[in-house]
Amino acid sequence: MSLNPTPATASKPRRIALATFGSFGDLNPFIALAMELRQRGHDPVIATSASYRQKIESAGIGFRPVRPDFPDFENDPAVMKRFMSFWTGPQAVFRDWLIPALRDSYIDSRAALDGAALLVAHPLAYGARLAAEERGIRWVSTSLAPIMFLSRFDPPALSPSGARPDPRLFRWLTALMKWRTHSWFEPWRRMRAELRLPPNPDPLFDGQHSPELALALFSEKFGARQPDWPAQARATGFLFNDREVEAASLPPDLERFLDDGPPPIVFTLGSSAVMNAGRFYEHSATAAARLKKRAVLLIGSDPRNQPAGPLPPGVVAFSYAPYSMLFPRAAATVHQGGIGTTAQAMRAGRPMLVMPFAHDQPDNAARVARLGIGRTIRRGRYNAESAARELRRLFEDESYASTAAKVGEEIRRENGGATACDAIEALWDNR
Repeated sequence: MSLNPTPATASKPRRIALATFGSFGDLNPFIALAMELRQRGHDPVIATSASYRQKIESAGIGFRPVRPDFPDFENDPAVMKRFMSFWTGPQAVFRDWLIPALRDSYIDSRAALDGAALLVAHPLAYGARLAAEERGIRWVSTSLAPIMFLSRFDPPALSPSGARPDPRLFRWLTALMKWRTHSWFEPWRRMRAELRLPPNPDPLFDGQHSPELALALFSEKFGARQPDWPAQARATGFLFNDREVEAASLPPDLERFLDDGPPPIVFTLGSSAVMNAGRFYEHSATAAARLKKRAVLLIGSDPRNQPAGPLPPGVVAFSYAPYSMLFPRAAATVHQGGIGTTAQAMRAGRPMLVMPFAHDQPDNAARVARLGIGRTIRRGRYNAESAARELRRLFEDESYASTAAKVGEEIRRENGGATACDAIEALWDNR
């Protein structure tokens, strides 16, 4: 849902299927887009894992279940450890989770596309893409973070250190990644042949973008358009799902805590990394105490994250609080660098310390540092002493706060939902 209401357009109302997979950071932009489409008179339906049914239907949006559902992270912590490891994460997501369920996902997606005039697809919605192509339904691709464009003019950080490779080395690394993952997508190639679709080596590299419209669902402030982006790419700005926030409030105890003193440091690990937190919260509480700063720990539902003993004075723990309401009242945020959390922290206009785990997070962290709105720290080096040291630098150098405030103003002026809908409607209006 866009922050600024958009008047109904003259575009003919249509059913639009939106297919996504992943964490809340992958789901929330699609809910925001669906809300904007519905406001314009369209009939959006979100097709995703069954575990998200209640969240989607409570927003008044149509829902269709598509396999696979999430692994049981709570009862098998080792699975999340593999998912959120820099070294094993891609293999766990693609080879071990998504691709084995490709046929089931295609079958579910084919049913979800009934009556749809268009598919808007998350990068991981492979079954939906096959179904749309097989049924002759137009599709729009999306990229939630700049790393998905793999630009040699703006090489992404591909290491835990956040260092970017030389452009010449990046070409070699990209070729190596294609070679290493080629076998993972053999089921994709077999299904395309079975469905008599044109050959496409893999959906991750050469074939990830729609030939008609590729939406970059992030701010150009975070990832500027590059010469080697597809010509049909359109940057929209971040999409924020604020529906729940508009009808909610902070927990009363947290509201009182915020009112009773100076802005705290907020420590969070999003909705996925929080299931593999290790000693993050213990170290964070100690770091805040060393700095004599108040702090809020958002520890999620994992019982392993519960404090083992009394927290230091001025430090409180909550399972959850809406980022849109909490981050603007923070002195700084410390987080894992997921694109959804990063976007919320940027919009809040507060400096941040990023401790990336895997996937796009190292690159997101590196971009935060290059923008001058925060610092980064490697996960393996995060402890009470190092966190306190990095936060002290963040607070002592006033440029971080001033730059973050300016960037926040720019992000708040954007309307990613409206821009994305304009681009989608233009597909029909200009045909």
